[in-house]
Amino acid sequence: MTNPFASINEFAEGRLLLVNKPYNWTSFDVVGKLRNSFKPLKLKVGHAGTLDPLATGLLIICTGKMTKQIDTFQAQEKEYTGTLVLGETTPSYDMETEADQHFDISAITEEQIRAACEQFTGDIQQYPPAHSAVKIDGERLYEKARRGEDVELRVRHVTISEFEITGIALPEVNFRVVCSKGTYIRSLVNDFGKALNNGAYLSTLRRTRSGDYKIEDAFEVMVLVDIIRELKQNLPAFE
Repeated sequence: MTNPFASINEFAEGRLLLVNKPYNWTSFDVVGKLRNSFKPLKLKVGHAGTLDPLATGLLIICTGKMTKQIDTFQAQEKEYTGTLVLGETTPSYDMETEADQHFDISAITEEQIRAACEQFTGDIQQYPPAHSAVKIDGERLYEKARRGEDVELRVRHVTISEFEITGIALPEVNFRVVCSKGTYIRSLVNDFGKALNNGAYLSTLRRTRSGDYKIEDAFEVMVLVDIIRELKQNLPAFE
């Protein structure tokens, strides 16, 4: 991707950056990498909408004065593609933890799988995973869960605009979801398994869109870091 920026000063004035979050990076890891690339320039950097470490895809980063608009970008509709695995559940609802229950999937049909999507379209209620970044009493749920503590999960009201099955090769099922802010795809997958009187966990997840912004237009993290470093070299203060 070519460099679309004229100078490093653009970032201080405020820029919206589209980044492809790598697998096994936290959203804060991306923010930290970019913030460090601006040093010694002190610059506000923040993200609009957390992605789990095991998820990839579009992460909106705001710099400088643009950070004041983070809440606006976070509120936008999101689109995801992913893969779920039927026949097992995990405590984290994804691959972070080992399977804790196993189910027979031999009787499940493609028709049942596609029909199960319908009950999850529209305004629904869901509970966040115990292994999530939601804060209870000032502490992340995953911190309590990793210590083995019981946590009180609070119901969330979310909207699923579209939920479609894009491929079936049991035990794997590929899907696409368009949803509101605050939707936990891991919880959706877990509930989907229950709707089939079975179990399911999330194996892959990719955010492909947030509002009008698409993953096709996103920078790879290190490409963006190299661009920032190159721009700094053009200023006497950074020589």
